[in-house]
Amino acid sequence: MVQGLTEFLPISSSGHLILASKILKLDDQSLVIDVAVHVGTLFAVIAYFWRDLLSLGVGAARLLSGRRDPRSRLVYFLVIATLPVIVGGFLLNRYFPHGFRSVELIAWTTLGFAIVLWISDQLGMTVRRVEHLHYGSALFIGLAQVLALIPGTSRAGITMTAGRMLGMERTEAARFSILLSVPTIVGAGALTGLDLLHSGYATLQVSAFFATALSFVAGMIAIAVMMRWLRKSSFTPFVIYRIALGGGLLVWIYFLAA
Repeated sequence: MVQGLTEFLPISSSGHLILASKILKLDDQSLVIDVAVHVGTLFAVIAYFWRDLLSLGVGAARLLSGRRDPRSRLVYFLVIATLPVIVGGFLLNRYFPHGFRSVELIAWTTLGFAIVLWISDQLGMTVRRVEHLHYGSALFIGLAQVLALIPGTSRAGITMTAGRMLGMERTEAARFSILLSVPTIVGAGALTGLDLLHSGYATLQVSAFFATALSFVAGMIAIAVMMRWLRKSSFTPFVIYRIALGGGLLVWIYFLAA
């Protein structure tokens, strides 16, 4: 449920998953469950944006045949925007195999990038759609996505922030961000997916099935609510939530838990 509700909202799914793991005192097998919940959110994207994904499939076929149209250009932009996080993820996995799971880090990134999102949302124009992107725009969003390797940043949040900096409409920034999540989720799942296949734990596999189903339902709800909200309003509620969460964690770390 946590993964499904936070993956596509600009509030950081990785940060919330780490916090949930610490609160629930989950063991290391929670990393395998992370793969299952990512699969559930992938299904949510496919179910909600199936028309866009079908269009991307046609665009990819045209791109391979050497023909260009808006659909093939969008495929090209998604590839460009994905490349930086592949390189960043490889380097992170090589030199920091255990990643960053500090609650203090999550608190500061949650708070800091909330302010960045608010500023970009307030100052950014709302005149560009996905079709208006160019190669430099795609690369800028892709480079911003690398920051999401730091828990608490939010992959959705930082890519939507980058989109708003480029003057994209809020729903269009969210749409590109969610479409961009597909290769990212697939890549993240592939890194540890074999652990689930070779685990040999029937209870783990059953748990993974239910985790996938729950994250799918929660992901569908989150996407639908966010897209409807952004058609008529701003990212401010998400900013307020992030500030409250980050500020609350900092108070707990420096004053209550000291």
